[in-house]
Amino acid sequence: MSTIGIVYSDRYLEHETGAHVENPGRVAAIREELLAASWTDRLQWLAPRAASPQDIAMIHDRSYVEYIKKECEYTRGISYLNPDTAICPESYEVALLAAGGVMEGIDRLFAKEVDGFFALVRPPGHHAEADESHGFCLFNNIAIGARYAQENHNVGRVFILDWDIHHGNGTQHSFDKDPSVFFCSFHQSPHYPGTGGRTEMGIDDGFGYTLNLPMRPGSGNDDYMYLMEECVGPAIRRFEPELLLISAGFDGHRSDPLGGALLDDGGFAAIFEYAREAARCPVGIVLEGGYNYESLASSSAAVTGVFVNIEQPSYISLAKSPGRGSVDLAAFMREQHPCLKDSWNHK
Repeated sequence: MSTIGIVYSDRYLEHETGAHVENPGRVAAIREELLAASWTDRLQWLAPRAASPQDIAMIHDRSYVEYIKKECEYTRGISYLNPDTAICPESYEVALLAAGGVMEGIDRLFAKEVDGFFALVRPPGHHAEADESHGFCLFNNIAIGARYAQENHNVGRVFILDWDIHHGNGTQHSFDKDPSVFFCSFHQSPHYPGTGGRTEMGIDDGFGYTLNLPMRPGSGNDDYMYLMEECVGPAIRRFEPELLLISAGFDGHRSDPLGGALLDDGGFAAIFEYAREAARCPVGIVLEGGYNYESLASSSAAVTGVFVNIEQPSYISLAKSPGRGSVDLAAFMREQHPCLKDSWNHK
């Protein structure tokens, strides 16, 4: 059995957002569920450290970092950077702690103090662009973590799998031209933020290192696992990552109020197990979305249970009845995407 680091701090609760769906109760619910699990003794709770502005600037413009700092200093109570992204006076410091929490998990992972990590951080990050906040996100936690691993732990190739119901626009754009980071995203389409078309495959030297899988509303376990087998698994194995990072949004759960997918706890666990087996390298999970407390907590626990080798999902049975949209998407990708062609050689 494995020991998994859970990065968490009560300071993540200080990013107050009022009645917003992205609120402190999300991480509190996950923490309560993990503490009640029968295998909770396999978890090592890790205190995050704050990222520095220089760390954030690995991904974000320095002027943007300063902008977020000043907006949080000047606000009184809860205000909004844009129609969907709330801040309070503590949000800048908490956001530094969120990005730093991923960095802490990576440090512990490569020091071999844990066998993997799950960063229960907020605010989430995958929508944050280099110079703009979007979709509840201030700093792009997983992108910062990927670059941090490369610059501080001699990691060459990072594979980022984003299974949030919303496309990780900020993460994709952080590495559009970078062949050392492969970005793969499951997301519902049409849906916010409207990016992540199937023909978006990277730019210049990064062409072939972005794999977008826009899913039809109503997609479920069979659809996701079919695409894991047909597209994502082959991409991971061909890329041969040295670190697998997962943007774990659980808003694709059938109970989530913001999504239209039909995944359940076992579906998330199966996706994770398949990706981990394909990658065969160090793995870290970073929390993104998920807005139903119960399903967010139970799905997080299901994935963590696989992580500690307690729960072993049978994903073989999940890909038997994919919808026509998923079959057509896989066929398109096998024909058009460079990484799925036999001639592809990324090295």
